[in-house]
Amino acid sequence: MTQIKFTVLGDPKAQKRHRTVKVGKFARRYDPSADERNDFLKTVQEHAPDKPIDEPIALTVLFFLSRPKGHYGTGKNTGQLKSSAPLWAAKRPDLDNLTKFILDSLNGVFWRDDSVICTLAVFKRYDKKPRTEVLVETLT
Repeated sequence: MTQIKFTVLGDPKAQKRHRTVKVGKFARRYDPSADERNDFLKTVQEHAPDKPIDEPIALTVLFFLSRPKGHYGTGKNTGQLKSSAPLWAAKRPDLDNLTKFILDSLNGVFWRDDSVICTLAVFKRYDKKPRTEVLVETLT
């Protein structure tokens, strides 16, 4: 069984929608996330397998988002987390867009195609240290 685990520090990125712009008489489509995906891939390239995995995969991704200022006290309680501050990040960016960013970034490098991912577990919550944790495991 192959297991690849890595962490990328910083706020998790979400996949952005493709845009269409008009250039003269022509419409041109572009992907505004392409540069961010390439940067993400460069960051994790050292963890990539020698060749893309071509067998069933279980993928687990944990997104830890920065807490907003409103989660912390003010005055003498500055820097202290409020007791009412939630653990789970039920706000933007959407979980599916965060996941899509990871899948598109690693596709063709870590695995042959998204179709080899047979199980997917994804979580989004708050933490003091924003990051993305990824675990790729073969199922055979």
